Amino acid sequence: MDLQTRIENNAIVVSISGRLDAVTAPEYEKSIRELIESGHIHIVVDFEQLDYISSAGLRGLLLMAKLLNAKGGRACLANVKGNVQSVFDMCGFNAVFKMGNSVAEALTMLI
Repeated sequence: MDLQTRIENNAIVVSISGRLDAVTAPEYEKSIRELIESGHIHIVVDFEQLDYISSAGLRGLLLMAKLLNAKGGRACLANVKGNVQSVFDMCGFNAVFKMGNSVAEALTMLI
């Protein structure tokens, strides 16, 4: 997994690529925790380059939502498709997270 961040429209965009699984989820959780603790409470996670997500990756997303909720923040997901979309559909994550078809659309959903 590769994780890149950038600030856009007063939110932080986290782009992840590769796999979000039991091996990489702890790194993702650590990075997200650090971002939230440093005051970034509006987050868009861009899944455009993510090929695979496991239950450990889903747990990391739920942790992010819980931490943001405690700080009055919000998250939105962008570019969820393919195998990742199938996993989200099976697990009901569509009801947990707002999802945009692009980063730009996800940013507007945070407002």
